[in-house]
Order: sequence, then C-alpha cells, then structure tokens
Amino acid sequence: MLSSIRQLGQYTLKQIQYLGHMFLFLVMALFYAFLPPFRPLNLLKHTYFIGIRSLFVIVLTAAFTGMVLALQGYYTLARFGSEGLVGPLVALSILQELGPVLSALMVTGRAGSAMAGELGVMRIKEQIDALEVMGIHPFKHLIAPRLEATIIALPLLTLIFDVVGIMGGYVVSVHLLGMSDGVYFGGIEDKVAIKDVATSLIKSVSFGVIVAWVCTYKGFFTERGAEGVGHAITSAVVLSSVIVLIWDYFVTAALL
Repeated sequence: MLSSIRQLGQYTLKQIQYLGHMFLFLVMALFYAFLPPFRPLNLLKHTYFIGIRSLFVIVLTAAFTGMVLALQGYYTLARFGSEGLVGPLVALSILQELGPVLSALMVTGRAGSAMAGELGVMRIKEQIDALEVMGIHPFKHLIAPRLEATIIALPLLTLIFDVVGIMGGYVVSVHLLGMSDGVYFGGIEDKVAIKDVATSLIKSVSFGVIVAWVCTYKGFFTERGAEGVGHAITSAVVLSSVIVLIWDYFVTAALL
C-alpha cells in the first residue's frame, strides 16, 4: 500500500514538474516574441507555411461541414416545422464551435506536426545546440516566429472556414433542398450577432497559442534518434488536439 502511494506521489510530482516546464517554455516564447530585433521575412515565411499551405484543407473541410450541418439540420428541424431556422443553425454552429475547433485541429495535423518534426530533426542533428554556441537564442530564432505566425494565421483561417461553411450550407439548403435564399440569409441576419463572430476569433487566437506552444515544445525537446522525432510528432498532435478540446469547453463556458 505504501509503495503504491509513493509511486502515485512520484508520478503526480513528475507531472506537475512537466506542466511547470511547459508553462515556462510558453512564457519564454511570448517574451522573445515581443523582444527586438524583429525579422518580418522569417515571420512571413512561417505565416505562409501555416496559413496559405493549410488553405485547401480548411476550405474543403469547411464546405463539407456546412453541407452536412444543413442537410442534417433541415430534416431534423422539419419534424418540428422549423426548417426555416437551418441558416441560423449552420451559422451559429460554425461560428461558435466548429469553425475555430476544426480549423485548429486541421492546422495541428498539417502544420503543427511539421513544426514538431522540423524542430525535432534540428535537435537530433544538433543544429539547435549550434545556434546556442553561436550566440543565437533558439527561442528568438525558432520558437517565437512560429508562435507569432500561428496566432496570425489561425484566426484568418477560421474566418475563411466560417464563410465557406455557411456558403456550403447555403448550397445544400437552397439548391438541393429548395429553401429560399432569403429565408436562409434572413435567418442568419436575425439570429447571428457580433458577439458570435468575436467568440470565433477569441477561440481561434487562444487555439493558435496552444497549437504553436505544444508542437514547438515537443519538437524542441525531442529525444535523440529517429524514433524520438516520430514520438514527438505523435504526442504533439495528440496533446494539442486534446488541449484544444478541453480549452474550448472552458472558453465556451466563460463567454456564455
């Protein structure tokens, strides 16, 4: 019994130490993100990689998400004679939840895994150690630009997701199910407020911090060897996705 309690205590202390280490990593990354000198070309390169290179998967996911919501919502609301509310259903679902969450998950799978893998390879090839020897702080050169780029790119991708998702719902509702376009957009105009758009942006900014934070942390502290890089990529994607979903609940509860 005492041995089990001791092991549980050691595990708990280890996890607390691990979380504290991650938190200090985030503080350092934010500190160097606002510390000159600034390198706009480096920031632009990472923003292009995270934003533009993720655009196709965001648009594709958004279109079919809106279409599925409209199709399922129409037949569900038709049972209660409220099919005219399909537009607000699609818009509010995407703006408040699906837009920021799915955008974050897509960016995690495409760009976040790449960030973790790139930093992991640099770690095992001792390129990060070489930067420190040359007097170049790796946080300023490697971590901060990726953090800034994700915070910039993810809200923009979320806005694109929101627009494309609503238009996907429009295509299904109007051109497939025969709903009037005035009813669809009129319902959105009546029910959707600026607060809903602000909620989407607030969530996307916080998710951007989480994705960049976890993925760069896992890559930066990769264990030696190719197996360590693979483990870093897998754990980065899984942990980022889980934290995004957990954080989404708390942000939603706070903004209601």
